Amino acid sequence: MKTLNLRKPAGESLGSWMADQARLDFSYEAVGATAAKPPAGFIVDRTRIELGMGELVFRSAQAALRRWEQFRLGWVDVWSPKTPIEVGQVVTVLGWAVGFWWPNCCRIVYTVDEPGPVARFGFAYGTLPGHVERGEERFLIEWNRESDRVFYDIMAFSQPNHILTRVGYPLVRRSQKRFGRDSAAAMFRAVNANATMPAIRQSTE
Repeated sequence: MKTLNLRKPAGESLGSWMADQARLDFSYEAVGATAAKPPAGFIVDRTRIELGMGELVFRSAQAALRRWEQFRLGWVDVWSPKTPIEVGQVVTVLGWAVGFWWPNCCRIVYTVDEPGPVARFGFAYGTLPGHVERGEERFLIEWNRESDRVFYDIMAFSQPNHILTRVGYPLVRRSQKRFGRDSAAAMFRAVNANATMPAIRQSTE
C-alpha cells in the first residue's frame, strides 16, 4: 500500500496491508492513556458537542458510533464501516489532503460501556506503524441522566510519524482541528433531523 494515493483506495485493496499492520505493535508507548492522563510531549486535542436530550438521542448516538458515522465526512472515511467496536479490531482511516489520499491504520485499544448516573459508550483506538501520526484517540457518547443532556466527546493525543507530516505540520494541525469539527457535526446530524446545531467546543493542550 502506498503512503500517498491519487485516487481513494478501494476498501478491498486494503486487506493485505491491514493484515500486515495487524501483526505489528502500536507505534507509541502510552497505550490506553486517553482513559487516564495523556503522556508528556504530545499535542492533546479535545472536541465536544451537545447532541440533544434523553435516552433516545443517547441510543441513536450509540448506533451512529457503531456505524462509524463520525468518519463519514467525504474527505475522511473508514474501512471497514462494518468493523465491530471490539478491542483488537483494526481499521484504516482514509484522509484526503494536498491532493492525495492517505491511509492510516489503527487498532481499538479499549471500549467503554458504562451505565450509571452518567452513562457512557465509546472506544479508543491507537496508531499502528502505517499511520502518519503517533498517538491515540477516544470517541465517547455521554448521557447525564440528571440533566438529561447527551454529549459527543473526542479526546486525542498525537505526534507526527512521517517526514511529510513533520514538514507540513501546520497543515496537519488544521486538518486535525477540522476533523474534530466535522466529526462532531456528523454525529449531530446522525441523531437530529432538522435541529439547529449548537456550538462545537475545541481546545488544545
